[in-house]
Amino acid sequence: MERAVVFIRTYQSPHDYPAVRALWEGMEKGIGLGRSDAPGEIAKKAAHDPELLLVAEAGGEIVGTVIGGYDGRRGLIYHLAVAPAFRKQGLATELMNEIEGRLRSRGCLKCYLLVLDDNEEAAAFYEKRGWKDMQHVRMLGKDLA
Repeated sequence: MERAVVFIRTYQSPHDYPAVRALWEGMEKGIGLGRSDAPGEIAKKAAHDPELLLVAEAGGEIVGTVIGGYDGRRGLIYHLAVAPAFRKQGLATELMNEIEGRLRSRGCLKCYLLVLDDNEEAAAFYEKRGWKDMQHVRMLGKDLA
């Protein structure tokens, strides 16, 4: 079966939010949603770095997402998601190629991403793309709100 025509574009706030949120919520694993994923927070991200918040669209429906961040020194990639019907067809690779290219074009030399412990499939996907496990680093977080 041939994959439907998919194109990658910049997220359009607030129009795309309901479909993007539904895609994230429908993921079996791999995306932990929190306050930073609320409509207003995603709108702030879209306003700050519009070219680093991407969606994949097929037939008028959002079937994939990826978010990149860049602070002028290091990059971060998160919320790579692909709808089940579009998996194993190269869409995640296309999204990663696009976001990595956009980060590179901004001067990003090194980038990080987070993979939840229970998501071995995602870890294998990223490792195949050249990402390496940073076992010597411990991730810490703090709620600032």
